[in-house]
Amino acid sequence: MKTALIAGSTGLIGSQVLALLLASDQYDKVITFTRKLLTGHPKLLQVQIHQGKLTFDPTWHIDDVFCCLGTTMAKVRSKEKFYEVDFNYPLLLAKNSIAAGAKQYLLVSALGANKKSPVFYNQVKGEIEEAILRVGFETVHIFRPSLLLGPRQEKRSAEDAAKFFYKVFGFLIPPKFKAIEAIKVARAMLHFAVKNQKGNFIHESTEMQDF
Repeated sequence: MKTALIAGSTGLIGSQVLALLLASDQYDKVITFTRKLLTGHPKLLQVQIHQGKLTFDPTWHIDDVFCCLGTTMAKVRSKEKFYEVDFNYPLLLAKNSIAAGAKQYLLVSALGANKKSPVFYNQVKGEIEEAILRVGFETVHIFRPSLLLGPRQEKRSAEDAAKFFYKVFGFLIPPKFKAIEAIKVARAMLHFAVKNQKGNFIHESTEMQDF
């Protein structure tokens, strides 16, 4: 039995991943960093985040890390804040968790991630992918979903417009760019986590549609 650590557990993908982890017989303990406490569960250890700090207990032994952190420029309104959430936090999580024994890191990135991209969002996603690969995990799984579908807590007007477009004109969109349900990404993450492969793997949105 293993211990999973998840960050971003209240987000669109993270909340689905958390539910799957708690239901899985592969993990007997799930640690989550969260700003607001969730409904309790016998397997769940909740660590509340204060002022953006991820506090690690030196007694923890972690096996698998699920990083579902992410924000938007519209929400944080500055490149500095965006970089903090989408680069600094995932890298800090990686460095602290590998020190706690973690062998496997599963990262939610994005379709089009590329550090040389002219689009700042994709550029940062590409940078964090490369940074995580350099940390030294036995296994890294990177997931690059397209536009995500599913219930969000906050309203995102641009995403709502895009979702409407997908519903009406989805048949014209190449498979690589088709919107994907968040639960499919979550299922893919758990599927590959329990396979216990070694190496670095990138999973594009088309692959995750099968879940």
